[in-house]
Amino acid sequence: MITWPLFSEQFYNEKYIVQVLSIGLSVGAKCAIKWGDEDNYGVMVKREDIKKAIDVVMDEGEEGEKRRKRARELGEVASKAVEEGSSYQNITLLIEDIMQTCHHQQS
Repeated sequence: MITWPLFSEQFYNEKYIVQVLSIGLSVGAKCAIKWGDEDNYGVMVKREDIKKAIDVVMDEGEEGEKRRKRARELGEVASKAVEEGSSYQNITLLIEDIMQTCHHQQS
């Protein structure tokens, strides 16, 4: 993932993706823009910066492979988090209960 924060919490999201999860690369603004002044700053990233970031992210070298491996691992964890477990069962039971309640009220 290539990050390009502009304002607000986007800088925190970028830090999380790039420094904590290690699945991204930063381009663009390096400091927060004063709230409400976003439109006054225009484009802060050059074409060459974007190309360089894409080249780094798509690199077949060791760093690129580590980044992709980490992204795959996070994808697997995310998939497991939404599998049919207790949360899935609980929401299914809640929906069924609401549907039965609606059905009984209509009868």
